[in-house]
Order: sequence, then C-alpha cells, then structure tokens
Amino acid sequence: MDLLAQVLVNGILLGGLYAIMALGLALVWGVLNIVNLAHGAFIMLGAYCSWHLFRYLNIDPFLGLPITAVVMFVLGYIVQRGLLNLIVRAPMFNTLLLTFGLEVVLTYLAQLAFSADFRTINPSYAGNQFQWGPVVLPVARLGAFIAALVLTFGMWLFLLHTRLGRAIRATAQNLVAARLYGVEPKHLYATTFAIGIALAGAAGGLYGTVSQINPYIGATLTAKSFAIAIIGGLDNPLGVLVGGLFLGIIESLTTLYVGPTFADVASFGILVLVLIVRPTGLLGKTA
Repeated sequence: MDLLAQVLVNGILLGGLYAIMALGLALVWGVLNIVNLAHGAFIMLGAYCSWHLFRYLNIDPFLGLPITAVVMFVLGYIVQRGLLNLIVRAPMFNTLLLTFGLEVVLTYLAQLAFSADFRTINPSYAGNQFQWGPVVLPVARLGAFIAALVLTFGMWLFLLHTRLGRAIRATAQNLVAARLYGVEPKHLYATTFAIGIALAGAAGGLYGTVSQINPYIGATLTAKSFAIAIIGGLDNPLGVLVGGLFLGIIESLTTLYVGPTFADVASFGILVLVLIVRPTGLLGKTA
C-alpha cells in the first residue's frame, strides 16, 4: 500500500508538469488552428534558457522562470509575425509541414549552440526531500508541480477575467464576430502564439529541474503535449490540467505493474480511447 501511495504521488507530480507543457500547445491549437509540431523544441529552448541563467548568472531556476517566459514570449511573437502568420487559417497540412520544418531547424541550431551533451539544472536543494506519512516528496519535483499549478490557474483566470483573455476566447469561438467587436486578428494571433511559447519556455525551465535536457527532447515532449491536449480538451486550461494529471498517474501505474517500457504505450492507448469515446476531451465542450 505504501508503494502504491508513492507511485500515485509521483504520478500526480509528473502530471502537473505534463499539464503546463501541454497548455501552450492547446492554446495555440484552439485559437490559431495550428498544431505546432515545434512546441517541444520551444520547451527545449526554455530549458536551455533556464540552464544558462542558473549556470552563468546563478539565478535559481524557479526565480528565473519569469525571465525565461519573457525571452520565449518575444521569440514566439517574432516567429508568429514573421513566419507562421503566413499560414494562419491555411490547410492543416501546410501548418504541419511548416512547424515540422521549424522543429528540425530549432533542434539542429540548438545542437550547434549547446552540443548534444545532457545537461541538468542542479540547485543546492535538488536532492532534498521530505517525508509526508508513508510518501517521500522530492523538493524539486514538488516545486515544479506547484509552479505548474500556479501557471495553469493563472492562465485560466487570465482567459476568463481580462480583456485580452476574452478577446482570445472570442477569436477562438467566432473570428468574424470578434472582428466586428474591434479585435485585430494579426496582433492577437501573434500575442496568443507568444503566450503559448512563453508557457512552453516556463515548462522547459521546470522540466530542466527534474530531468536531463539535450537538443533532442523536443519530439517526445511534443507527442506528450499533443496527447494531453486531446485528452483534456482544447477549450479549457483546467481540462488540460486534468489531462496531464490523468496521464501522469496512468504512466506511473503502468511503470509499477507492467514495466517502464509500456508507459508510452499506455499513454497513447488512452489517447486513442478518448478519441473514440469522447473526441472533445475529458472536460471539452460537446456540440
């Protein structure tokens, strides 16, 4: 029973990190109708940004998250206005090709800049943990989980209660009506994409505190984010959180009872099941 409790807690901590990784992808997909296959590459760049802040400026990875998010926001805005704006509302195949090409370019540029070596962000408390009943809680993983929750709920409140957030939701639901109310699509699209990339960068910073990073982690993280966005639903940040927690727990239980080799099999098996039973996601709105 103690082992099961530990595995469930590990799954919840992992799921919170998964959720923040998928949140930016879900936002961009839901508003711009772009499945960003370069999303994992942006997470990777965010991880390297946090690593450099920690390695060369001695900035704690959690305190450096706002800096990482701002840097990635600017990068995301430039990429959208200069490149992706050309294919907004284009056929899905075009967006897939362009974002896949962008992912390849960013990966190899990262390899040239940072080499293929594995790197970790190891603050002084990285190995610390504390006991909570029968469960051991690693400090770094718990911190990443709390930060992911704060960012997810912050994004939910932003979309509900700010003018920009309401404009983003309105554009996602009905572009023509949003234009009639004065929304300027090009700027809004770029801002939305930039917010999604800022979230990806913050997720990368959190990921770097609990796992090793190298230029090639992007493809795997994109696949995970895609699965979570589908499972949770594209129109609700809390749905993405539920999807991330659900997937984290499933993977942890699969690792315990079946083996670590089958964790990804279970993840994408759940994805297929959700697509069959509830295509809008666990908390997505039905037509």
